[in-house]
Amino acid sequence: MNISGPNELLENVINRNLCTGCGACVDLCPYFKSYRGKTTMLFPCTLPQGRCFAYCPRLEVDLDYLSGKYFEKPYNSDPLGFYKSIVTSRASEKFTGNSFQAGGTVSAIMYFALERGYIDGAVLTGQEGILPTPRIVMNPEDVLSCGSSKYTAAPTLSAVNRAIEEGLNRIGIVSTPCQALSTAMLRANPLEEKDFTDPVGLVVGIFCTWALDFRAFEPFIASRVDINTITKTDIPPPPAEVMEVYTSDGSKLQIPLEEIRNLVPDACSYCMDMTSEFSDISVGVLEGDPGRNTLIIRTERGKMIVDEAVREGYLIVDDMPEINLEHLKWAAGNKKKKALLKAHKEGMVNNPGKDKISYIRLNNETLEEIIA
Repeated sequence: MNISGPNELLENVINRNLCTGCGACVDLCPYFKSYRGKTTMLFPCTLPQGRCFAYCPRLEVDLDYLSGKYFEKPYNSDPLGFYKSIVTSRASEKFTGNSFQAGGTVSAIMYFALERGYIDGAVLTGQEGILPTPRIVMNPEDVLSCGSSKYTAAPTLSAVNRAIEEGLNRIGIVSTPCQALSTAMLRANPLEEKDFTDPVGLVVGIFCTWALDFRAFEPFIASRVDINTITKTDIPPPPAEVMEVYTSDGSKLQIPLEEIRNLVPDACSYCMDMTSEFSDISVGVLEGDPGRNTLIIRTERGKMIVDEAVREGYLIVDDMPEINLEHLKWAAGNKKKKALLKAHKEGMVNNPGKDKISYIRLNNETLEEIIA
């Protein structure tokens, strides 16, 4: 793999506004930090190779290599990536009284995994006001306080770096697609460290089409409502086409998504993954039924935990309606094609040699299948 250092990361990602704010380069060392949605390099660093570069989901992402490591087969053109099964799901009555976004599947699974010792700690995204903040959670009950959706980018993976430093070696992570991709790169041990052990116990990926820039979203929403009174934000599944903002006085503000999309950074347009393909389990809102989730089971470990959570009464699953599956594949395929075609046209895919850095590398036949 072609791995460089922090200066190349700064030049090719941050200075080109391609950073997704995932947090993979934050808290690895004193040099990169995140503040209110902005990742920046505080001090110069001349390392020829660095973990910051190696873990970044926007630099030298070799999809065939990662897919071989994670799924033991080359990357293909399936819009949803590799998976074992797709069902609908929701948290069981064990969690009655908790305020979940959608069906509560993510919270139920992470609660169960912590309670049963499948993971030592969970890296989740909490909130300070409307600012999303990374959290390391050790108590299952604390999972439930992070159950709401956040629509702005968060440096969640910085908490993974802290958790590793603190000695956790079976970390559960709830991630967006770019964060799941970065986690897969970390687990592949790209710097070939001799004492490396995989620190991750479970990756639950969430569906994502874009994440808002907090620096743009905060003044936008503050001009419409007192941000100190916001209790919840939600984007219902299609055909709603609105963001709903709930406040402490019981009112609800609806904002057309066409206004919200103006706050999406261009960096998101290069992301080709809608369903967190490099996770153990992927979860999204079930279109047409906001009280349930779409649940994609991708790995044996993910299947084992889901099956046990169902048997023990933490999770309820049902068959996936064919029409929902067809539309999910269409939406995921459309995102993948648009993003990869854009990156390809801009010379960011499969650059030859070591002189020019690529964003994505994959088999040319697969590339042509996706962008055709």
